[in-house]
Amino acid sequence: MINRIGKVAVLGSGIMGSGIAAHLANVGIPSILFDIVPRQLTDAEKTKGLTLEDAAVRNRLAAESIEQLKKQKPAPLAKKTNIDMIEPANMEDHMERLQEVDWIVEVVVENLEIKQKVYENVEKYRKAGSIVTSNTSGISIEAMTEGRTEEFKKHFLGTHFFNPPRYLKLLEIIPTKATDPDVVSFMKSFGENTLGKGIVEAKDTPNFIGNRIGTYGLLVTVREMVKGGYSIGEVDSVTGPSLGRPKSATFRTLDVVGLDTFLHVAKNAYDKVEGAEQDVFDPPAFMQEMNEKKMLGSKTGKGFYYKKKTDQGSEILELDYETMEYVERKKLKAPSVEQSKQAKGKANKIKALVYADDRAGQLVWNILKPTLIYAAEKAEEIANNIRDIDNAMKWGFGWELGPFETWDAMGVEKSVAKMKEEGETVPKWVEDMLASGKTSFYESRTSYYHKGEYTEADINPKEIHIKTLKADDTNIIMKNAGASLVDIGDDIAVLEFTSPNNSIGLDVLQMIKKSVDEVEKNYKGLVINNQGKNFCVGANLMMILMEAQDMNYPEIDLVVRQFQQSMAKIRYSAKPVVAAPFQMTLGGGTEICLPSSAIQASPETYMGLVEFGVGLIPGGGGNKELYLREVNRLPEGANIDLQSIANKVFETIAMAKVSTSGQEAEELGFIRPVDAISKNGDHLLHDAKKQALHLFDSGYQPPKRDKIPVVGETGYATMLLGAKTLKFGNYISDHDLKIAEKLAFVLAGGRVAKGTKVDEQYLLDLEREAFLSLVAEPKTQQRMQHMLTKGKPLRN
Repeated sequence: MINRIGKVAVLGSGIMGSGIAAHLANVGIPSILFDIVPRQLTDAEKTKGLTLEDAAVRNRLAAESIEQLKKQKPAPLAKKTNIDMIEPANMEDHMERLQEVDWIVEVVVENLEIKQKVYENVEKYRKAGSIVTSNTSGISIEAMTEGRTEEFKKHFLGTHFFNPPRYLKLLEIIPTKATDPDVVSFMKSFGENTLGKGIVEAKDTPNFIGNRIGTYGLLVTVREMVKGGYSIGEVDSVTGPSLGRPKSATFRTLDVVGLDTFLHVAKNAYDKVEGAEQDVFDPPAFMQEMNEKKMLGSKTGKGFYYKKKTDQGSEILELDYETMEYVERKKLKAPSVEQSKQAKGKANKIKALVYADDRAGQLVWNILKPTLIYAAEKAEEIANNIRDIDNAMKWGFGWELGPFETWDAMGVEKSVAKMKEEGETVPKWVEDMLASGKTSFYESRTSYYHKGEYTEADINPKEIHIKTLKADDTNIIMKNAGASLVDIGDDIAVLEFTSPNNSIGLDVLQMIKKSVDEVEKNYKGLVINNQGKNFCVGANLMMILMEAQDMNYPEIDLVVRQFQQSMAKIRYSAKPVVAAPFQMTLGGGTEICLPSSAIQASPETYMGLVEFGVGLIPGGGGNKELYLREVNRLPEGANIDLQSIANKVFETIAMAKVSTSGQEAEELGFIRPVDAISKNGDHLLHDAKKQALHLFDSGYQPPKRDKIPVVGETGYATMLLGAKTLKFGNYISDHDLKIAEKLAFVLAGGRVAKGTKVDEQYLLDLEREAFLSLVAEPKTQQRMQHMLTKGKPLRN
């Protein structure tokens, strides 16, 4: 059996196939992307004098799909150069190349007969022991192997990725009765540790787990909308974050997925189920009409919503499904909606809605009741346990809470009593659970109800959960309102931000200093990480603005000094400090990472010094650190072109460049080649801890306080000339130019000669002075206010 995947063949180069190839490239695995041979020439090919026998024509479909990866949004590639790892091929001329690969993943049209023919051909060429899988979204995996050899069947299973493969975490593994258990085990491990996926094992049933529950729940929602006379906008206003679902709620999610794709998945279930269940999988007539009129969502520009351009800007309209016209978007207004918004915690938000006797409460109850009962009815049929069902919905559909976690949040006893009052039949195993005195599906985060008792989940040891560790008070070393220092074992501590939105205030800065002191005395290393929505989106902007409006500049000066001193503590700590950023790592969040001994980033890490957008420059040492990284990137003794380095850093900060992945953060200079990027974001803290231990065991020594060469006045003039050129071309405003002048002065090292070596504190003093002068500017304060209220930059 294959025990390592070195190269992959992807059969089918459509959106899904090319997306899988892109994801493989993102994790460093080369692939051959196959498609059929075209039967007709394009006009462009005719103009070039090509024939149907030319390789460029025969590989055209795969080659075009690879080229499209550069244009798709969201970007399938973590960095553009990853595209070089994908080769185009066709399924007539190149099938012998299957001998080169360890895994063959089929992503052709959803037609059983076509798939079976593909496998018949694959079996002629594949090497013994290579793994073959189908990415089908619901066709029987067992049926696909009809006519194949036992050796083929042993190495065959379903691997259902969710679209887009780079971003959606779920990977459903679907074995057949003949699949070798070792193959299943290997693919689970490979999927989690190398592909970075959340793995659930699904049974070979219609639509497997995620699409079975998700499609049912969505069609129940549509049914209740029509039955209750609700509008599309009203439904979306209460089926998003209030229920622990994504902001895109129900119909905006459908617009992203594509109505045609959704209807195909629904039909797949409709054709295989019976009775009342089949009735639910039969979409209403208006959805079929939308499909016929190509009102498919984002891909066609019109769907359940339509973005209309007006003289006042863009306006989003919702579809009136009775008239098929677009009308003003509505929100559902009811007392329970406001109560849910004010409630603290997910459970209380859901309860405020689901038990309310108003239009919102009735809608939510009538959506959740059948969906939860259905999930319980089908649990044993589609999955090995309820935890896999919950994870499938969280990882594949972006739910914060899976169906059984939602049921726990509602209160199982109370909700079941209400269901029975309304004449519903609740699955016997749920009644038995309650009768045994167990009133929830989960006893803890990892312990779930299974066959009469609570069972501990098999958790990958690479998953470290700070919340679980903190449940034991002895692991909390110290804490304040903004951060906690927690012992995560093996003499490593983690500094976790707990402030609102993980913003940086004086309490966080104080904890950074205390944490470094504590680790230097009693631990081998420190990891800076948290497990919130984002790593850190920067300093407490509201606090800075309020102090600026009160003209309390000494207080702002104190905060900036504290920030700079805290970053120096990180940089010169005697023990290694590893920053473990993920998702949004902006402004001050990036400044915390830059002076660290090492960075262990998540694959999806969006780093950038974005202060320019609020009329400022970085104030916590970010300018100096990014410049220093570029200087130190060159080997010792190499000719250093200081001006090129200064220009690059100036451009990165002035344009507020933000990486679109961990790999792109390396290209922008935020992450060094010696730093690392985890394959699986859930393993980030484990990997960072491992890196801190490695640094300690390698005899870690902090960097020396060497002086830094700068470009001086001539370099300042060069950078300023670039900014003025943009101003003369009306690409930037007067205030943009003023900020650029300050930034250039700091990066240049002020009024000194080119090549002068200055100490760090000198550069930090220049930075702080520039920051304070900008924060006093009315236009900067306008920008800060606009960002806080509108969530986007103001170009004044």
